[in-house]
Amino acid sequence: MLILIDTRSPRVRAADALARATGARVATALRPPDPELQLGLMNYSLPKGGPDPVLGMTQLQVMQMVPIPGKLSAAGAAARARADAASARALDVAWEVRAGAAMAFYERYQSAGSAALARETRRLLEDVAAFASAMYRVGEGRQSDVLRARVEIARMDEEIVRMEAMQEAATARLAAMADTTSDVVAGAPQLPVFPDSVPSLDALEQLAVETRPMLAAGAAEVRAASADVRLARRELWPDLQVGLQYGQRRMDMGIDRMGSLMIGATLPVFAGARQLRMREESAAMRQMAVAELSSMRAETRNQLSQIRITLSSTRRLRDLYTSSVLPQAEAATAAALSAYRTGAVDFMTVIENRMSVNRYRQELFALDAAEGRAWVELEMVLGRVIVSRPLSAFSTRPRAGGRP
Repeated sequence: MLILIDTRSPRVRAADALARATGARVATALRPPDPELQLGLMNYSLPKGGPDPVLGMTQLQVMQMVPIPGKLSAAGAAARARADAASARALDVAWEVRAGAAMAFYERYQSAGSAALARETRRLLEDVAAFASAMYRVGEGRQSDVLRARVEIARMDEEIVRMEAMQEAATARLAAMADTTSDVVAGAPQLPVFPDSVPSLDALEQLAVETRPMLAAGAAEVRAASADVRLARRELWPDLQVGLQYGQRRMDMGIDRMGSLMIGATLPVFAGARQLRMREESAAMRQMAVAELSSMRAETRNQLSQIRITLSSTRRLRDLYTSSVLPQAEAATAAALSAYRTGAVDFMTVIENRMSVNRYRQELFALDAAEGRAWVELEMVLGRVIVSRPLSAFSTRPRAGGRP
């Protein structure tokens, strides 16, 4: 699945194209402006169009602007840093799209599991309804029990329809992210294998600093802004203009040839309103880049902390459900059904216990999906694979702990 997302996602392809386009600008930034070549026909008489016998000549001129030392290297450093930032952002977009696809996958997993559970519960309710009808026919039950069972069966039908619609919607989102049709990504979603333990917050923060593409892009933007500051400081110094000129004219004694050398420079007469303002702008942009990088690092620490809390809480809750809550609820349901057959409890007690088991088992699907989403978000924040078997397929061994 994720391979399909990486290769077919329009957002990923667009980000990669932008990174390539930004990288192509590096070579341009390292080169001076193109030389100018001019051909002139000087002092031609009009309207005849011929050269003046004394002053007419043909002239060829080449002009080249030569930046002062340090300008091209600073411009190249800024372009390289921005290319690095674009590449890092493209990688971050890829992780973001993968995370979005995985979120849709876990939503489909939860809705598919809930639909399967609702169908199983419906079958159990059908059995209970059949038993209640049999008891009513022999005069040992009540008609209200039969009607109540039918109401709960109808509620399960409603739940199945709702969960199947959610599953179809999640499948459609997956197909849209992969730029393909729903039948390509359709299948029976099952969980990958999650890591056995959650890394410490310090270890996660260190990994994020080293590998998160967003932080790498922010650091590259700081480098680009620093290079812009160096370039702005050199803008006050004039660039040189070097030119060569060749001219010839036809004389009575033959062709008269002439050459000229020209050297010029730009004059920063508006330095107060242009070059000095460029220095202020570049310095402010660098401050902004540094502040944004600090903000991204702080947000990364917050995200990692929230993810660890989610992982820890979902695992504790799942252990509680599988070891205590769900077994006790199933035992209570079995006891209530046996007691109903002997007339010790009413039918509502059986239904309520059955629905409680249904809710707890649905909560297990929700907890598994929440843990999967947390691992996916952690992979996006770190910019690296954490789950040992990513969502490249829809089959894997189920987790222990009770699956319907």
